Amino acid sequence: MVAAAAEGQARVLVASNRGPVSYSFDDSAPGTGRTSGDSSPESRALTVKRGGGGLVSGLSAIGSDADAIWVCAALSEGDREAARRSNGRLDTTDTAGQAVRMLQIPTDVFAGAYNGIANSVLWFVHHMLYQTPLEPAFDSQFSQEWEAYEIYNKTFADALAAEAAQNAVVLVQDYHLSLVPALLREARPDLRIGHFSHTPWAPPDYFAMLPDAEAESLLRGILGADRAGFLTSRWAQAFADCCARVLGAKVSRHGDELQVDHEGGTTRLGVHALGADGEFLNERAHRSDVDERIGQLRAQIGEAQGVARRTVVRVDRTELSKNIVRGLYAFRRLLADRPEWRERVVHLAFAYPSRQDLAIYRDYTDEVARVAEEINSAFGRPDWTPVILHVQDDFPRSLAAYRIADVALVNPIRDGMNLVAKEVPVVSDEGCALVLSRESGAAAELADDSYMVNPFDVEGTARALADALKAPEAEKKSHTQRLAAAATALPPTDWFLGQLEALKRMDR
Repeated sequence: MVAAAAEGQARVLVASNRGPVSYSFDDSAPGTGRTSGDSSPESRALTVKRGGGGLVSGLSAIGSDADAIWVCAALSEGDREAARRSNGRLDTTDTAGQAVRMLQIPTDVFAGAYNGIANSVLWFVHHMLYQTPLEPAFDSQFSQEWEAYEIYNKTFADALAAEAAQNAVVLVQDYHLSLVPALLREARPDLRIGHFSHTPWAPPDYFAMLPDAEAESLLRGILGADRAGFLTSRWAQAFADCCARVLGAKVSRHGDELQVDHEGGTTRLGVHALGADGEFLNERAHRSDVDERIGQLRAQIGEAQGVARRTVVRVDRTELSKNIVRGLYAFRRLLADRPEWRERVVHLAFAYPSRQDLAIYRDYTDEVARVAEEINSAFGRPDWTPVILHVQDDFPRSLAAYRIADVALVNPIRDGMNLVAKEVPVVSDEGCALVLSRESGAAAELADDSYMVNPFDVEGTARALADALKAPEAEKKSHTQRLAAAATALPPTDWFLGQLEALKRMDR
């Protein structure tokens, strides 16, 4: 159990928009305000849900004597009420012993910073998703939202400065908090500060779409860190190129790492390729609820002339970057050009709605459903549904699909890493061919044993699907074994601890 650090005593700090737990109101609990007629937040019961991933397991792994704390934002009304009741420091019985400070950022500031800048500007820039004839248009609304983003980052920096012991280590996470390192460096020059980007980084020509002042602020913000981490060397190089182009910074190489020197400060660029948690996945994928889902999926897939149909599996959120619609186009092209696969293959498409508070994401989710229905109408038969679309998030069902997949389709337009590409080979029962976008971060490690595709080339993706479907079983199994080994080379705990140790080793 991680000890709960007292204020100003934390030796290791993690900062991220989303924390390790989330809260929601439980109006079914007996004696709550809903049943008594009092619906005020103060009277309603709360339930807590614990998250997973590299940060959670990594922070748990550093030991009970580390004096560690996680600083995060309250995202929901349930979070806000939990933070209010605990005065911002969550009950450690809710957090598996981790000390967590949850910040109550005003809702208008959070909306401007999170939806306005982080999700609607920075995400689009780094994933190169703008329809440039129409967008972006940086006007007065952008200026207001950028001000909120500055306030949001300042709130985090102030909290970290207050919580950190002398010479503590701080790991700041992702594009939501790009300004924090420089703000924190100004307030606490004694700290060792790291920043990690979980997304791609835009090349200079695309990054230059941002207004000059804000583009410089983002780069200067991250350069406030002693060490900036990226998922691949490609993204690290893009960041360095932006620093050189926009700021005139000096970029040099020191061993395997790049270094950026600017205005008297030095920032090393590290590469930490987050891997899959093989031990957890294999254990979780063989529980009874997953076996039950396999039976349900096989019943939906059916057989053709007494032979089990082949499966092309994708599991994604309906992020614009995930390229689900073009994946469906490629499957349609497969059926149109190669009639021998009709009635013999099913596309299991799990597309879980994401960011539905933004209209463009709602429209994209609707388009996924429309194209799937269009394919089923054109090619379906009474006993064969070509595309089986599931939109309700169900982790056991996703693991079931991983286990029975003959082909996994992972074709993002652009992706920092893409853990699905790494997870499927780890739990595959009989071996699975991986059709993988060259624009995913995972391509740097998995390309040699995958069917690589240009994510915009529908015809090329259809050809790759056809090749993957007819791959010899022995070849497929050997590729899967090598993919699984590469995918688990740096599991989440090692990924986190590697960053921590690299930051501790740096000369000051």
